[in-house]
This record gives sequence, C-alpha cells and structure tokens, in this order.
Amino acid sequence: MIGSLRQARANARAGEGSRALLVVSVMLATLMQALDTTIANVALPDMQGSLAASRDQISWVLTSYIVAAAILTPVTGWLSGWLGRRRLLIIAVSGFTVASLLCGIAGSIGEMVLFRILQGVFGASLVPISQSLLLDAFPKEKHGAAMALWGMGILVGPILGPPLGGYLTEYYSWHWVFLINLPVGLLALLGIMVSVGHDQPHRRPLDGVGLALLALGIGGLQLFLDRGQGEDWFGSMEIRIEAALACLGLYMYVLWWLRRREQALLDLDLLRNRNFAISCVLIFVVGIVLFATLALLPPYLSSLMNYPVLTIGLVLAPRGMGTMVSMMVVGRLLGRVDARGPILVGMAMMVYSLYGMSRFGVEAPMHDVVWLGVVQGLGLGLVFVPISTVAYATLEPWQRTEAASLFSLVRNIGSSVGISVVMTLLSRALQVNHAEIGARIPAFGAKTGLLPALADPATASGRALLEGEVLRQSLAIGYINDFYLMMWLTLLSMPLVLLMQSGVNRAHAAGDAAAAH
Repeated sequence: MIGSLRQARANARAGEGSRALLVVSVMLATLMQALDTTIANVALPDMQGSLAASRDQISWVLTSYIVAAAILTPVTGWLSGWLGRRRLLIIAVSGFTVASLLCGIAGSIGEMVLFRILQGVFGASLVPISQSLLLDAFPKEKHGAAMALWGMGILVGPILGPPLGGYLTEYYSWHWVFLINLPVGLLALLGIMVSVGHDQPHRRPLDGVGLALLALGIGGLQLFLDRGQGEDWFGSMEIRIEAALACLGLYMYVLWWLRRREQALLDLDLLRNRNFAISCVLIFVVGIVLFATLALLPPYLSSLMNYPVLTIGLVLAPRGMGTMVSMMVVGRLLGRVDARGPILVGMAMMVYSLYGMSRFGVEAPMHDVVWLGVVQGLGLGLVFVPISTVAYATLEPWQRTEAASLFSLVRNIGSSVGISVVMTLLSRALQVNHAEIGARIPAFGAKTGLLPALADPATASGRALLEGEVLRQSLAIGYINDFYLMMWLTLLSMPLVLLMQSGVNRAHAAGDAAAAH
C-alpha cells in the first residue's frame, strides 16, 4: 500500500515536471515568433545600407513575413490533423530556427525576403498549436493560468521587440536581430521533443480550392493593409488590385464553405458559438490597440521628444512589465470570478491610458509616458487572458486547434488594420493641419508682437523656425486624433462583454466554497 502511494506521488511529480517543461518550451517558441513581428523594425535602416536595397525593397522584409504567416495560419488545423501536433510543432520550431539563421547570414535583399517568407511559413503554426497544447495539458479549472503563461509571449514579445532590436543593432549588428533566435529555438525544440506526447493524426483530404481562395483573400488583404499607406491607397493601381483580390477571395471562400462545410479548410461554423465570436471581436480590438500604440509611441518619442532609440526602449519596457504582472494575477483569479469582470476592468484601464496619451501634445513628461504605458499594459493583460480562456470554454476539445488558428488570424488582422489606419490618419492629419496652421501664420507676423523677432516669417531663418514648429504642432494633433480614435473604439466595444456567457467554473467555485467551510 505504501509502495503504491509512493509510486503514485512519483508519477504525479513526473507529470508536473513534464508539464512544467512543456510550458517553458511552448513559451519559448511563442516568444520567439512574437518577437520577430517587431524586432526587425528598428534594424531596417542598417539592413537597407548593408543589403544595398531601396526603401521600397527593404519594406518587403516586414511585408513578406506578415503575409506568409497570415496565409498559412488557417492551414494549421489541417496540418495538425495530418501530421499530429507534436510532429507539426517540431517541424515549425526547427524550420523557424533554420530560417532565422539564414536571415542572419543573408547577403542580398532577395535572399532576405525569401528567408523571411520561410520564417512566416514555419512560424504560422507556432501560436495556435502552442495555445491548443497548453489548453489540453491543464485541467479546465486551470485554463486561465495556462492562458496567462501563453499570453506573456504573445503580448510581451511585440512590446520587447523594438528595444531589444535597437540594442542588438546599435551594440552588435542587425544580423543578431535574427541570430538571437538560434539558442531560443534549440532550447524550445529540445524541450518539446521531451515533454510533448505523441498524438494520433486524424487525416482528412486537403481542401485545395479553399486553401487557394483563403490565400488569395488573406494575402491580398495583408498586402493592401501593409502597402496602402506607402502607395497612396486607392490612388495606386497596385492597391486597387490587392483590395479587389482580397474581397473576391474572402467572398468566394464563404460561398465555397457553404457548399462544403464538413470538408472545408477553415470551419466558419465556429463563429456561431457566441463566446468564440465575441472573443474574436474583442481580440481584434486588442490587436488594434496593442500594435497601433506600438507603432505610434516610438516615432512620437523620437520626432517630438528627441529621445534616442535606447531611451525609447527603456521608457516603453515598463508597459511589458505591467502586462506580465496583470497576467499572473488574472490567471489565478479565473475560475473563481466571472471572467467578464477582469475584461471590463482591463478595457476601462485601456480607455484611461489612451485618454491620457491623447493629452500628450508636443511634449509629455517622461513619468506620464511610463505611467500610462504601465496602466495600458496592466489593462491588456487583464483583457487578453480572460478572452483567450472564455473563447474556448464552450468549444469541444477537438475544435481547439482550428479555433486557435482562426483566433490568431483575427488578432493578426486586427494588428494590421490598426497600424494601417493610425499611420494613414497620422499622415493625412500632418498634411491637413500643416496647411491650415501655415495659412494663419501671416496674420500673426512679427509686426503684431505676437511672434518673437527670430520667428519673423519675412526672414529665411524665421520661416525655417516657424516651419519646424508648425510641423511639430501638426504631428502632435495627428497623434492626439489617433489615440482618441482607439479610446473610443475600445469604449464602444465594452458592451459586447456583457453578451458573453459567464466564465466562472462552477465546479471549481463549489470546491473553493466547500474548502472554506
């Protein structure tokens, strides 16, 4: 009897150890993929000179990765059924690591774009597979804690990407932006091979027509969003073609799915589940706020506050710390409290932070930037974990991998939409406000006494001084408008939370109540 108890305890400890290794390995893989969505941004100028690329060519270093990952994400469900999740994850981590090495040693812009496409192809499966593995590894009452661990890589990775990329580029070289993935990828691969159990593939025929239509629609949409601002949107024939392909591909896929629901590549029936559908809308908003803010704050701090790259990284880093703290807290609370509560509190904190950012103007105290970043990070963590948990609470286990693919795709599209919209509005606000403010300057010439003599528009030096100030004021108005827009978008989406089913795990709550008595 005693020997049996000891054996049971030993097996339990072994199981816990294996699960801990699985969590660490999956987090490393997720973090590696999430970092690469933003880490290369600050290294582009150095890459451009080293690879002898034009400005348009170097932009494909980012575009190729985003488009490849977006197109392959919906295929994850089919691939996991065909290969098994363990084998697919090993292939994805191995391929991503090798592609990172190739990116680090690329000698031309053509090689770099090709290897970034490979990164996107292999990285597409990492996030949805990691999420479904963690959900299966933990009992239902601990899904909140599992999603908190998984979410740290998803949210903290993009936040830490720019400062880490800036540090590596300044003190080493742009090559290390990619080579840093090698030790991370190898550790993740070894951990996955040891901790992830073999699973039985459930093969089904590949929906080739559905894949082609989704690739056309999603690829066209991502190209439209990523290149629209640089190509003057619908003033460019390229952008009009991409928009038409996106609409055609997505529309035709819906028609195709209606005819072949059971064999379709991506099951849109998942959106009939109320919790999952609302969670997709909310994660779309989270994707907008997370990535659009990341796209706005660095140029704001650089162009208006004149902060160097490393200072910008240090100022924005506490935002990621706030996210980690709130994720750890809310992961323990889920199952004991209604998940809608943390979501509403987190969205309220996001609204507060965005309102504060809209008051920045041409200058902002550093402590305000740090404080509001921490508040927003705390809010994002409180929102992300419950949404990622409730989204799957009413789905069957066999639906999780495909649902995770769709969930990740929606979040990624939200980030692309957010970045495209805020940067377009910023550019147009700069033009409009510059023209309007500039037209009023002659009425406030030096003779009126309202402007100092140095700023007399009648002199060359005065015009140059005024031009710089008009540019700063126009930019500040553009940033204010963008932060206001995100604030209202978040505020207006909050009522959707009330339509979700309660995220309280009744069995868990009953167990806690019994223990209390």
